[in-house]
Amino acid sequence: MPGASVPLPVSAGPPESPRHVAVIMDGNGRWAKSRGLPRLEGHRQGAESVRRCIEAAIDHGVEYLTLFGFSSENWKRSEAEVNGLMSLLRLYLRREIAELDKNGVRFIVIGDRSRLEPDINKMIADAEQRTAGNTRMTLVLALSYGARDELVRAARVLARAVAAGEMTADDIDEPTISRYLYTADIPDPDLLIRTSGEQRISNFLLWQCAYTEFVFTDTLWPDFDESDFAAAISTYKGRERRFGAAGV
Repeated sequence: MPGASVPLPVSAGPPESPRHVAVIMDGNGRWAKSRGLPRLEGHRQGAESVRRCIEAAIDHGVEYLTLFGFSSENWKRSEAEVNGLMSLLRLYLRREIAELDKNGVRFIVIGDRSRLEPDINKMIADAEQRTAGNTRMTLVLALSYGARDELVRAARVLARAVAAGEMTADDIDEPTISRYLYTADIPDPDLLIRTSGEQRISNFLLWQCAYTEFVFTDTLWPDFDESDFAAAISTYKGRERRFGAAGV
């Protein structure tokens, strides 16, 4: 696979706007429950927040926005909820791709697509092809994604390459592993935002977030708006990114 991780600077002062923002969109179910609504209604409202988040990211000059849409663990949810989420995904792909394309946004999906229905995979492939030439921002949607599974898959590919004599074990270093991840051509996130008050990353971009700044907000995802995004960016800009270098 092409691409490699960009070397990290030894140290840095206060950062500019993040190049890559990742978001764990959490709290749809709790939002719905607090209003006496079905969980699926929370997911529907969460889809509206996706649009606001994309617009905010564009306004702040973000180059890559990665949204954790559906994890590998989410397959364990009830059949009704999973089917409802897949229906919402189909609706999103039908309704939003034209708007993304119009606004110059490239759309790509990372994750294990083998578990998705054939019609969804076709819609994803069509959307990726349609928006491939766009350069204003890249929207990365993580679907059926789990970071541990991603690392296992990379390890298997590398092990097979070593067994076949295509490389030696000593050839494997950090850039090599990065080349075999779903995110091979995507820079590591500068900022990760998680909504709903939870303070963990839940098997999301484990390798890529080694030096990412985290911002946790109590706001439930359906309520997340442009002001919440701006607040997270402001918090990020107040940090000092040292990448392992000694502090003052």
